[in-house]
Amino acid sequence: MKHLALIGALLMGLIFAPLAFAQQDTYPPKLGDIMTAIQFRHIKLWFAGKLKNWDLAAYEVEQIKQGLANAAELYREIPVEYVTNTADPMDAIREAIKAKDKAKFAKAFGDLNGTCNACHQVIGRRFIVIQVPTASPFSDQSFAPH
Repeated sequence: MKHLALIGALLMGLIFAPLAFAQQDTYPPKLGDIMTAIQFRHIKLWFAGKLKNWDLAAYEVEQIKQGLANAAELYREIPVEYVTNTADPMDAIREAIKAKDKAKFAKAFGDLNGTCNACHQVIGRRFIVIQVPTASPFSDQSFAPH
Protein backbone atom coordinates (compact mmCIF):
# COMPACT_ATOMS: atom_id res chain seq x y z
CA MET A 1 0.00 0.00 0.00
CA LYS A 2 2.85 2.37 0.81
CA HIS A 3 4.35 1.64 -2.60
CA LEU A 4 1.13 2.62 -4.34
CA ALA A 5 0.99 5.89 -2.41
CA LEU A 6 4.62 6.61 -3.28
CA ILE A 7 4.03 5.79 -6.95
CA GLY A 8 0.94 8.01 -6.93
CA ALA A 9 2.86 10.88 -5.37
CA LEU A 10 5.65 10.49 -7.94
CA LEU A 11 3.14 10.48 -10.79
CA MET A 12 1.45 13.59 -9.43
CA GLY A 13 4.87 15.26 -9.22
CA LEU A 14 5.62 14.33 -12.82
CA ILE A 15 2.25 15.68 -13.95
CA PHE A 16 2.39 18.97 -12.06
CA ALA A 17 6.13 19.76 -12.29
CA PRO A 18 5.92 21.02 -15.88
CA LEU A 19 3.08 23.35 -14.88
CA ALA A 20 5.16 24.80 -12.06
CA PHE A 21 8.11 25.39 -14.39
CA ALA A 22 5.86 26.85 -17.08
CA GLN A 23 4.48 29.37 -14.60
CA GLN A 24 8.01 30.52 -13.80
CA ASP A 25 8.63 31.28 -17.47
CA THR A 26 5.69 33.65 -17.85
CA TYR A 27 6.45 37.24 -18.75
CA PRO A 28 4.54 40.28 -17.58
CA PRO A 29 2.47 42.03 -20.22
CA LYS A 30 4.12 45.02 -21.84
CA LEU A 31 3.18 48.37 -20.36
CA GLY A 32 1.72 49.47 -23.69
CA ASP A 33 -0.55 46.41 -23.70
CA ILE A 34 -1.79 47.13 -20.17
CA MET A 35 -2.44 50.75 -21.09
CA THR A 36 -4.26 49.77 -24.29
CA ALA A 37 -6.55 47.54 -22.22
CA ILE A 38 -7.13 50.48 -19.85
CA GLN A 39 -7.87 52.70 -22.85
CA PHE A 40 -10.53 50.27 -24.06
CA ARG A 41 -12.04 50.23 -20.56
CA HIS A 42 -11.92 54.04 -20.57
CA ILE A 43 -13.95 54.13 -23.80
CA LYS A 44 -16.45 51.63 -22.44
CA LEU A 45 -16.73 53.58 -19.20
CA TRP A 46 -17.59 56.75 -21.12
CA PHE A 47 -20.31 55.17 -23.23
CA ALA A 48 -21.76 53.28 -20.26
CA GLY A 49 -22.02 56.54 -18.28
CA LYS A 50 -23.26 58.53 -21.26
CA LEU A 51 -26.12 56.05 -21.76
CA LYS A 52 -26.72 55.69 -18.00
CA ASN A 53 -25.76 52.03 -17.82
CA TRP A 54 -24.54 52.50 -14.27
CA ASP A 55 -23.86 48.82 -13.62
CA LEU A 56 -21.52 48.61 -16.60
CA ALA A 57 -19.90 51.94 -15.67
CA ALA A 58 -19.26 50.68 -12.12
CA TYR A 59 -17.69 47.53 -13.53
CA GLU A 60 -15.45 49.40 -15.97
CA VAL A 61 -14.18 51.92 -13.42
CA GLU A 62 -13.08 49.03 -11.18
CA GLN A 63 -11.34 47.36 -14.14
CA ILE A 64 -9.47 50.60 -14.86
CA LYS A 65 -8.43 50.85 -11.22
CA GLN A 66 -7.09 47.30 -11.29
CA GLY A 67 -5.29 47.86 -14.58
CA LEU A 68 -3.55 50.95 -13.22
CA ALA A 69 -2.57 49.07 -10.07
CA ASN A 70 -1.11 46.27 -12.20
CA ALA A 71 0.84 48.77 -14.31
CA ALA A 72 2.27 50.48 -11.22
CA GLU A 73 3.18 47.15 -9.64
CA LEU A 74 4.88 45.73 -12.73
CA TYR A 75 6.54 48.90 -13.99
CA ARG A 76 8.33 50.77 -11.21
CA GLU A 77 9.39 53.59 -13.57
CA ILE A 78 5.82 54.88 -13.49
CA PRO A 79 5.72 57.50 -10.73
CA VAL A 80 3.41 55.93 -8.15
CA GLU A 81 1.99 59.31 -7.13
CA TYR A 82 0.60 59.75 -10.63
CA VAL A 83 -1.16 56.40 -10.44
CA THR A 84 -2.50 57.24 -7.00
CA ASN A 85 -3.57 60.68 -8.29
CA THR A 86 -6.28 58.87 -10.22
CA ALA A 87 -7.92 57.94 -6.90
CA ASP A 88 -9.81 61.23 -6.52
CA PRO A 89 -11.27 61.30 -10.06
CA MET A 90 -12.10 57.59 -9.80
CA ASP A 91 -13.84 58.16 -6.46
CA ALA A 92 -15.79 61.04 -8.05
CA ILE A 93 -16.76 58.74 -10.92
CA ARG A 94 -17.92 56.10 -8.43
CA GLU A 95 -19.96 58.70 -6.54
CA ALA A 96 -21.56 59.95 -9.78
CA ILE A 97 -22.38 56.37 -10.74
CA LYS A 98 -23.91 55.70 -7.34
CA ALA A 99 -25.95 58.91 -7.59
CA LYS A 100 -26.78 58.14 -11.24
CA ASP A 101 -25.75 61.71 -12.04
CA LYS A 102 -24.72 62.09 -15.67
CA ALA A 103 -23.37 65.64 -15.26
CA LYS A 104 -21.15 64.71 -12.30
CA PHE A 105 -20.03 61.64 -14.19
CA ALA A 106 -18.96 63.73 -17.20
CA LYS A 107 -17.01 66.16 -14.99
CA ALA A 108 -15.26 63.37 -13.08
CA PHE A 109 -14.47 61.60 -16.35
CA GLY A 110 -12.85 64.81 -17.64
CA ASP A 111 -10.84 65.07 -14.44
CA LEU A 112 -9.64 61.49 -14.93
CA ASN A 113 -8.55 62.38 -18.46
CA GLY A 114 -6.55 65.31 -17.10
CA THR A 115 -4.86 63.11 -14.54
CA CYS A 116 -3.95 60.55 -17.18
CA ASN A 117 -2.53 63.25 -19.43
CA ALA A 118 -0.48 64.75 -16.57
CA CYS A 119 1.12 61.35 -15.98
CA HIS A 120 1.84 60.89 -19.67
CA GLN A 121 3.62 64.26 -19.73
CA VAL A 122 5.75 63.47 -16.68
CA ILE A 123 6.91 60.10 -18.03
CA GLY A 124 7.82 61.52 -21.42
CA ARG A 125 4.77 60.33 -23.35
CA ARG A 126 3.31 63.76 -24.19
CA PHE A 127 2.22 62.36 -27.53
CA ILE A 128 -0.40 60.20 -25.75
CA VAL A 129 -3.34 62.51 -25.07
CA ILE A 130 -6.53 61.07 -23.65
CA GLN A 131 -9.86 62.72 -24.42
CA VAL A 132 -13.57 62.04 -24.22
CA PRO A 133 -14.31 59.36 -26.83
CA THR A 134 -16.29 60.49 -29.86
CA ALA A 135 -17.12 57.03 -31.21
CA SER A 136 -17.10 53.49 -29.89
CA PRO A 137 -14.98 50.80 -31.52
CA PHE A 138 -17.27 48.29 -29.79
CA SER A 139 -20.04 47.99 -32.35
CA ASP A 140 -20.75 44.50 -30.99
CA GLN A 141 -21.70 45.77 -27.53
CA SER A 142 -24.77 47.69 -26.48
CA PHE A 143 -24.03 50.27 -23.82
CA ALA A 144 -27.68 50.99 -23.07
CA PRO A 145 -28.90 49.49 -19.82
CA HIS A 146 -31.06 46.39 -20.09
